[in-house]
Amino acid sequence: MFHYSMQTPKTVEKAVQALEGTLKEEGFGVLWNFDLQGTLQNKGVDFSSEYKILEVCNPKEAEKVLTEDKLVGNFLPCKVIVFEENSQTTISMPKPTVLIGHMENQQLLDIAEDIEQRMKTCIDKAV
Repeated sequence: MFHYSMQTPKTVEKAVQALEGTLKEEGFGVLWNFDLQGTLQNKGVDFSSEYKILEVCNPKEAEKVLTEDKLVGNFLPCKVIVFEENSQTTISMPKPTVLIGHMENQQLLDIAEDIEQRMKTCIDKAV
């Protein structure tokens, strides 16, 4: 499976707030909180579900992987989505190990495994 997803009884906004807090504890920051629903509605598209896309970065980790291979920038910053569907909120991210696995570089994969575990912990704490 390419993603890690957890469901929560929290609203999208409360889940995003909780996630921002747990990410900060792990040294990650939210660079961008994109309101997809609002943007689509402003463009005349009737998208009725709350849907947030968070761009997440840990500067020290980003520097490590970019120093190893600049092409890793294709996977940065990490994305986390938070959306509502059928009265249920989901927090989900693509697994860094799956993305970095395409680079065929064990050092990068080791870093990705650490980042993935830390981000999973953040999601788990946020639910």
